[in-house]
Amino acid sequence: MSEYEASRRITAPAELVFDEASDPGTMDAWLPQNVHLESADLPEVTVSHGADRERALLRAERDQLRVEWGTRDTGDYAGWLQVTGIEPEHSEVVVHLSFFDPDHAPPGAKVEQALHESLDRLADKVERGESASGTGPAPERL
Repeated sequence: MSEYEASRRITAPAELVFDEASDPGTMDAWLPQNVHLESADLPEVTVSHGADRERALLRAERDQLRVEWGTRDTGDYAGWLQVTGIEPEHSEVVVHLSFFDPDHAPPGAKVEQALHESLDRLADKVERGESASGTGPAPERL
């Protein structure tokens, strides 16, 4: 198993960061550039990686400010994103990925770079006030 984790401090309230991070309708704006999400019937989603498409699940727990996801059919990977309020106007976001078959995991350096770039895009989006609250269906709340 290969595991990766990255964190980023964001100048915004934790609830605002969580709302943006958990909205499947706006995730493409901050996810890795080659990853796209389709969410017709939550918690079921389809994740596209270039030409590859996988069925996955996406769940958000607002009371814990946590988003969890993973593949449905293959069990290849899973991940979570946790938002923590540091101060009223500052938050920390931690994202964690687990690849259960190391032979099918992307190269570690690429995963780490993608995680950091994704968190930077999420921070930029939230800090600029570009959050699209109310856009798209809300993920299933546990």
